[in-house]
Amino acid sequence: MTDNGWINLYKPPNITSFKAINKIKKKFNLKKIGHAGTLDPNAEGILPIAFGRTTKLISFINNSRKEYYFEITWGSQTVTDDKDGEVIARSKNIPNYNEIENKLKFFLGNIMQKPPKVSAVKINGKRAYKRVLKKEQFETNFKFVKVYQLKIIDFPSKFITKFFIECGKGFYIRSFARDLAETLNSKAHISFLKRSSVGKFKENNSILLDDLLKIGQMDFGINGINNSISMLDDIPAIKIDSNDLIKDISYGKKIKINSFEYETLINKNNKVLFAINKENIISIGNLNNGYFLPKKVFI
Repeated sequence: MTDNGWINLYKPPNITSFKAINKIKKKFNLKKIGHAGTLDPNAEGILPIAFGRTTKLISFINNSRKEYYFEITWGSQTVTDDKDGEVIARSKNIPNYNEIENKLKFFLGNIMQKPPKVSAVKINGKRAYKRVLKKEQFETNFKFVKVYQLKIIDFPSKFITKFFIECGKGFYIRSFARDLAETLNSKAHISFLKRSSVGKFKENNSILLDDLLKIGQMDFGINGINNSISMLDDIPAIKIDSNDLIKDISYGKKIKINSFEYETLINKNNKVLFAINKENIISIGNLNNGYFLPKKVFI
């Protein structure tokens, strides 16, 4: 069994992200495990999971673009902005296809969004959803989020519209449903949500939770189990094979880089990079004057 790496998990609906990774932790007796980008309990789809020393790399996945398929039901708003919450407002004004389509352009690019009250964001150090449970009065704060693509993919009935979106870090689909409805003088909530990708973590190379829990041990030959470097993009890597150099990096010492390789990386403006050994990341650092300087060590 491999000690470090990623699991490209397809989380089923009706289970929290925490409970999903806890099942995996117990099954494989993992000491370190974590996930990137929490999925709502009733949502399904891609949940990137890191185990072993790879947990130190989760922050690099959190910044990845994400893709979702989702369904908005018109006419009612819930306290959670999804189908499981108590209805708190209704509207008889149901927008048509053209009205919805005309509003989507206002949600593209960099926009301001307020997270749902039932969410994990912190308000004065306390999770928002915990404040809701205690019926406290509060507001979440607006923040900048980014939308790269947004389109209607189906209109199966007067009350239901299906969408696809590609968005950046921190975007809430439930908030989008709430805000889109407000611009249309209506009310709405999310009735289906699936995350189909997070960076290199795609639906077609994921593993179902039930299937993962049936295997004896985790190995890289199994679909959905990946080494630490393979699921990261945009950051180049240099291979370190010498045991002496690996030891130097483990102590945080700088190491000399081949002059040709150094010039190539500098000319491409790659100042931050990974050092890898046998497809495992051992450090992330900077280039400076012909040397690799470790900033964070994973061995």
